[in-house]
Amino acid sequence: MSSQTPNAKTASALPPFKHVDILQTPTSLLYANLQPVLLLSILLFSFKTLVQDPVNTLLGLAPTVTILQGLYCALCLPSTNQAPTTTSKPGQKKKPAKPAQDVWAKVVPALLSLLLVLVLSTPILYIIVILFGAPLTTHQPHTILLAFHLALLTTPQLYYAHGLEAQTWYKLVSLQLPVDELLGMSLGACTGAWIGAIPIPLDWDREWQKWPVTIVVGLYVGAVVGKLLGGYLFKGWRIKLS
Repeated sequence: MSSQTPNAKTASALPPFKHVDILQTPTSLLYANLQPVLLLSILLFSFKTLVQDPVNTLLGLAPTVTILQGLYCALCLPSTNQAPTTTSKPGQKKKPAKPAQDVWAKVVPALLSLLLVLVLSTPILYIIVILFGAPLTTHQPHTILLAFHLALLTTPQLYYAHGLEAQTWYKLVSLQLPVDELLGMSLGACTGAWIGAIPIPLDWDREWQKWPVTIVVGLYVGAVVGKLLGGYLFKGWRIKLS
């Protein structure tokens, strides 16, 4: 007679959480390595206009970054929403998946992930940015666009690879999942945005110190650095919080 409680049985039945690996196809590996270069390039080429006109620059960059993130999800990541492959019976021939079905199995979750960025992540991150000291009564377009870009770099890859299961997101938010390229990018963007806020209140009277230029630069640089560190140096590590 087993002495396990129902909760213990449920916990033991759950699959262990593992880091997410990039798909090992030539296209996936090529774009996974190209994406950081593209993100830094658009930031570098648009920095001057970002300082002069943050709102219009962030608005203009949004579609490009959205496409880059959508391609990263669809080309490089395994999706939790894809139908599992069924094992064939002995002697039964495997039916090859139709190319159109395979494409839609990647495109639809990517589009849904980007939609969640707009309707879920951006409002939540906007509130968090306000709580961290963003202007409450002024610069509303600046703050909304900042939250949107932060959401674009932190959450679509997590939605795509992990879905919306509450337990998984609890472990993500509490940093209980092993580090990988996806989590590294999200943590790097948040850390970079936080570091980028440091020069704003300093009395240097520089044009690039205005809201939210340094934060945008910090979140893009942080996302790229975090992606590289999480995908190579710290892959598989678990963050232990005391």
